[in-house]
Amino acid sequence: MAQQGAQLDRENFCCSICLDLLKDPVTIPCGHSYCMSCINNFWDGEDDKKIYSCPQCRQTFTLRPVLMKNTMFAALVEQLKKTGLQAAAADLCYAGPEDVACDVCTGRKLKAFKSCLVCLASYCENHLQPHYESPTFKKHKLVDPSEKLQENICSHHDEVMKMFCRTDQQCICYLCSVDEHKGHDTVSVAAERTERQRELEVSQLNIQQRIQHRQKDVKLLQQEVEAVSLSADKAVEDSEKIFTELIRLIQKRSSDVKQKIRSQQETEVSRVKELQEKLQQEITELKRKDAELKKLSHTEDHNQFLHNYPSVSQLSEPTDSSSINISPLRYFEDVTAAVSELRDKLQDILKEEWTNISLTVTEVDVLLSQTEPKIRAGFLQYSCEITLDPNTAYIKLLLSEGNRKVERRRQKRWYSYHPDRFTGYDQVLSRESLTGRCYWEVEWSRTAVRIAVAYKNINRQGSSNECLLGYNDKSWALRCDTNSYTFWFNNISTPVSGPRSSRLGVYLDHRAGILSFYSVSETMTLLHRVQTTFTHPLYAGFRLIDDGATIEFCKLK
Repeated sequence: MAQQGAQLDRENFCCSICLDLLKDPVTIPCGHSYCMSCINNFWDGEDDKKIYSCPQCRQTFTLRPVLMKNTMFAALVEQLKKTGLQAAAADLCYAGPEDVACDVCTGRKLKAFKSCLVCLASYCENHLQPHYESPTFKKHKLVDPSEKLQENICSHHDEVMKMFCRTDQQCICYLCSVDEHKGHDTVSVAAERTERQRELEVSQLNIQQRIQHRQKDVKLLQQEVEAVSLSADKAVEDSEKIFTELIRLIQKRSSDVKQKIRSQQETEVSRVKELQEKLQQEITELKRKDAELKKLSHTEDHNQFLHNYPSVSQLSEPTDSSSINISPLRYFEDVTAAVSELRDKLQDILKEEWTNISLTVTEVDVLLSQTEPKIRAGFLQYSCEITLDPNTAYIKLLLSEGNRKVERRRQKRWYSYHPDRFTGYDQVLSRESLTGRCYWEVEWSRTAVRIAVAYKNINRQGSSNECLLGYNDKSWALRCDTNSYTFWFNNISTPVSGPRSSRLGVYLDHRAGILSFYSVSETMTLLHRVQTTFTHPLYAGFRLIDDGATIEFCKLK
């Protein structure tokens, strides 16, 4: 353990460039430390590229960092020198299993400081000196230590590969250029490197720009995550408050009903007991009279009998018992029935509104809506099953095929009253609400029909424009005639051109505010597109003007 700690100390206080204890130690922005002279010399060689890097982690800096002496490190190194660590640090100069060894050293080899691309050999700092001092080696190219120098030798001719064949995209030697690569587009490896270096710099610039853009996107998405979380937290808090208010309101109504029942119970019981008391008093009085009459009937003195008879035989007025109905009564059962009816209505409302709430929740989409499909197969992934609501159908409309088809008849049909029913126009709406992305197709026959969508709160009673599909701001309608189409919204018509087809497709992207109508045959042709803002769920709607006209939702799945 002590030996491992010592080894760790040596590595921590040695410069990775000169492999010696740090001299005038400086720490660069990435956190690695070097001798001030070593890192300055290293960066001097990078001045031409205008990009400076860390020799260890390769982190780059666009501006050359300003170096300041690390006084704490310097003091620590001086102290460690006194303990003999400097001598121990010399062991770090020897090559390990993962290091590039000097090719000149004999015995225990030192770590290579540089490799020469001309000599195809690696040298420690001492054996590298001739390359710095002798003019013979002036043109040799020194690089960081590499174990792959032999890869620069041509396997066919044992020559250094100083040329590059652009035709075959590979490095070659000069003999290859006159042999198997004769006539090819060849240049020196230096020229090819220069060309590729320019491309690399352009690629680096593009990458850096993309990194900046992606960092902005990541920051934007993080802001969206925070915004979504805040919005969700607020929605949960507000929803809990609203539901708490609803529960409190229901509890209050429950308490009110209970209080009214108990109050009415007290009133009715008091009335009954009052009448019961009167009757009991009357019974007591009658029993007394009965005893007197019995006594009088046994009187033997005729004169005494006749004298007392008038007073004894006179009876008080009986209590009126006509208000007593002894037939079975329901008492408060009707109250229970009324509360049950309220419960059923609340359940219906909650069921309907829950669908809208659930769809509204799932409609939340932070990312942009998907683009509108281009082919029918793309639309079909959003296909939805839609049926018509009989409670909305005009009295001359007949629904069939599981409420997917509607036909206009001459004779009026008998429908029970319903507040959702259209009373002035031959129209009908779907049972299902439409949000998110939806697609459906319809088959229609005869002339003058309208394919539409509408808000649920469109007027139903009467024959004003507020009830007519396409004639108000609560509905959008495509009128289909024999040879033409017309789009209607808010009582404004827009002529629409396109091929006539008995099948029409309707695409809705509720969140994006897109409503599109397509003519469907062997291909799909866009007839009309609406770009707006939908504030409520939509319902599919039809209007059939002529007797015998039919419209049917097509089965797409």
